Amino acid sequence: MIKEKTLALPSGRTNYTMDKSILNHYFHSLFPIEKEVVEKITHSFNHFHLNKNAILLDENTVSTKTYFLEKGYMRSFIFNEEGEEVTTNIYSAPCFVNDFLSFFKQQPTRQIYQTLSPCSFWETSIDHVQANFHNIPEFREFSRLLFVINYHELNERLIEMASQKAETRYVNLLEKKPEIFQHVPLKIIASYLGITDSSLSRIRKEISTV
Repeated sequence: MIKEKTLALPSGRTNYTMDKSILNHYFHSLFPIEKEVVEKITHSFNHFHLNKNAILLDENTVSTKTYFLEKGYMRSFIFNEEGEEVTTNIYSAPCFVNDFLSFFKQQPTRQIYQTLSPCSFWETSIDHVQANFHNIPEFREFSRLLFVINYHELNERLIEMASQKAETRYVNLLEKKPEIFQHVPLKIIASYLGITDSSLSRIRKEISTV
């Protein structure tokens, strides 16, 4: 395949034609869809890169595109009343990343979405998503399943934050996503777990000696 000339875009973003195998496989992995249908769904997706610490979606902006994280790590975060960053989610590829409430209701997001490593993405517009909803039944089923998965993960996190000790939350994250600890700063992981940096260091030290 002949690669098109790379085009430099703002905030370290580059855009060029790439193989869609990872994107297409993600659709197949969640829902049994024929290859031709998946290719029809992803036909409108465009590829781009962002450098580390780039902002994908800023607070108080309306999300007009949805993003598939093909490679890399991201987080979403807010600022609390003291002006401190609070990480609300950590994303590791492959997965879809977006403020879906902002995207579907076209209202400003309250969160900031930032890359934690060099990342590659596929993106498509709300118009293409709506067209796929209306014209491709398999896409509607896939989207329904994706929403259920996202709700389940959010609900599980809420329950864990309300019912588990910090040590338990740390162990659960280590078991579910061990790679995060190799690619995400501990300060951000501590914020995601709802604890201080020093508390995370203490927990890691205590568990390593068990």
